[in-house]
Amino acid sequence: MERFWRDADGLGFHGVYTFDHFYGLQKADADPFEAWTILAAMAAATSRIRIGCLVTAVTFRHPAMLAKMAVTVDHISGGRLDFGLGAAWHQGEHEAYGIAFPSAGTRIAMLEEACVLIRRLWTEDQVDHQGRFWTLRGARCAPKPRQQPIPTMIGGSGERKTLRVVAEHADEWSFPGGDLEDGPARFARLSAILDGHCQVVGRDPRTVRRSVTLLLHPAQQDQIERQLRLIDQYEQRGADHVVFIFSSPPSGDLLASVAPS
Repeated sequence: MERFWRDADGLGFHGVYTFDHFYGLQKADADPFEAWTILAAMAAATSRIRIGCLVTAVTFRHPAMLAKMAVTVDHISGGRLDFGLGAAWHQGEHEAYGIAFPSAGTRIAMLEEACVLIRRLWTEDQVDHQGRFWTLRGARCAPKPRQQPIPTMIGGSGERKTLRVVAEHADEWSFPGGDLEDGPARFARLSAILDGHCQVVGRDPRTVRRSVTLLLHPAQQDQIERQLRLIDQYEQRGADHVVFIFSSPPSGDLLASVAPS
């Protein structure tokens, strides 16, 4: 993993990210490391590249603790953290760990409240908050982040609620493109919906960066080439940022072949 991070750092990639899961997505016994602990190691092992978790499950950690964790990694990295947050989706992980998994609407409401709380903790000396999910009394988060503000990325594709939270709170929206052949068309449709939400909340839609995740299987060259051909289509539809998700660790040669030119 450290070799992968250092290779990406040296090849000129914009960022390298973890994911927030206790089990592997392809196989439950893939045994990933915990996301935020490994982010601290990633911060220390690299020098230029931005780092982050794409995306943190809002159900797994109290927002005040998460705010403090993010500040710590932001300092270790010298101000290179991108803060990713999402409403969570893997019900099996929640049930296995005894973590409540409420309805999608409730999780999105948690996401919105967490966004407000975390931003306040990063910017205010003390925070008092009585919300639907969390209560804070004189809460402090010091030191403050090196970045003011830490860029916030929200992932998801919910048209009515998730994209509204993006419009109100995110610097970047991450579209889960995965391995969808019709991904560019879906992205364009959702991006237009996001524009509408921005207009409703009085925000310039151009201030929300648009990104897409593409799944690459290192052992399947045809699949990689098919995915890479989609990049131009995403760019034509307004994508600013493409994130490759490797289903298994890529070789140095593969990483170099998809590096930015």
